[in-house]
Amino acid sequence: MAIIIKKEEQIKLIRESCRRLALVHQELEGFIRPGISTKDIDIFGDQLIRKLEGIPNFLHYHGYPASICVSVNDEVVHGIPNKHRILQEGDIVSLDAGMIYKGYHSDAARTHGVGKISAEARQLIEVTKQSFFEGIKEAKAGNHLYSISNAIAAYVKPYGYGIVRDLVGHGVGTELHEDPQIPNFAQIKKGPRIRPGMTLAVEPMINMGRGDVEWLDDDWTVVTEDGSLSAHYENTILITEDGEPEILTLY
Repeated sequence: MAIIIKKEEQIKLIRESCRRLALVHQELEGFIRPGISTKDIDIFGDQLIRKLEGIPNFLHYHGYPASICVSVNDEVVHGIPNKHRILQEGDIVSLDAGMIYKGYHSDAARTHGVGKISAEARQLIEVTKQSFFEGIKEAKAGNHLYSISNAIAAYVKPYGYGIVRDLVGHGVGTELHEDPQIPNFAQIKKGPRIRPGMTLAVEPMINMGRGDVEWLDDDWTVVTEDGSLSAHYENTILITEDGEPEILTLY
């Protein structure tokens, strides 16, 4: 496992890439409403990234055909935007976006309700988001990496939700996906030591039902196997010298 420890100049550029991506997510949140297509979201997100002098790092990544991953209801991640997929009142939609700014990558995801949503859907979104914050309480120099995984899993377990095991968080910064992998489910091993200068994308993906998933025929869209709703929350964080991680993609 070759974990890249970022130098100060690299951190400055990653931080700026993340700051700009946070602005993209803020604008996307205000754009979500019933009646728009998932392709409308992709077009708007692409425009925002480029307006902020970034390059969409998802576009053409291993052949992915869009700038924003737009995943609706039982779609966990990597939903492909489509002009015929129209958001309806009560849907939930996960937006995963990233950008390259001056050669450095950022990555973040949010799940939003479309109009008025059920209390059950709202709770799923809130628990998924909070599990991220519970996880990064352990993201401190000197701790072991999988303490993040165990904290996420411990928070989610009492709700009876399924934690996706087929997809994990990752290092990010000089590339979109770097070592180490960061599971969201409990681990027996400790994993590598967390060190200052690591930049990590921590991203719980939580299903209302079981954690099992499958890939659709497009080879990208991941859905819950049982058809239950799924939520996704992700930020790029920096491991600091002083103990508390810095969340780089929060505006």
